[in-house]
Amino acid sequence: MDNVLDSLLGLALGAIVTYWVYSFFRKKQGREVTKHQSTVLLEKIKSVCKLISVEGEFAEIYTYENTKQRFLSMISSKKKALIVINAKAHIGYDLSKIAMKSDVENKKVTLTDFPQPEILSIEPELEFYDIKNGMFNSFTPNDLNVLNQEAKHHIREKIPQSGLMEMARKEALDTILLIENLAETIGWKLDYSALEIGSKIDKLPKGNALLESKNEASERSSK
Repeated sequence: MDNVLDSLLGLALGAIVTYWVYSFFRKKQGREVTKHQSTVLLEKIKSVCKLISVEGEFAEIYTYENTKQRFLSMISSKKKALIVINAKAHIGYDLSKIAMKSDVENKKVTLTDFPQPEILSIEPELEFYDIKNGMFNSFTPNDLNVLNQEAKHHIREKIPQSGLMEMARKEALDTILLIENLAETIGWKLDYSALEIGSKIDKLPKGNALLESKNEASERSSK
């Protein structure tokens, strides 16, 4: 009789230990899967954010003049040219400034900071017309480097009035909504309730405005 009781007790203890071990490894595996999902999701978010870029094209006519004086400023020599500037400007975001954190327990990714749009590059192409050299002041190969820098500066001053910055902000909003859909496909949530884009006053829309933004983003992506 004692042997039977010992056997039953042993089986019961064995079952308890087996269940405990099984539960432990199952929970551990679940945490590992969740952490893996978190890592994959964050990497995908970074990849999606790389798509945020707006390109603008500029065509400007620029008059260049340079005057040199000689002999105690008694004689001056002027060189000038009419320059057509065709430039491409890329506006985007510094991805290293995007701050986000993951909550593995609640399967939530929180975007806490988003940078302002900035000029990533300006690529000017110069075409020279009506070139006039002075008597002792003519164009040299070094002038091309100087004019390229001046062209970039000239285009940079035009960008704030071009609307490219606002377009970049809208692209960022579309991207955040895309990230939200990406998170939802694997059972995660994206929290961007405290997020601001571009400036202190440009907060993301909420409620009906957010729904309209989602619909607009969906329509743009389907075209």
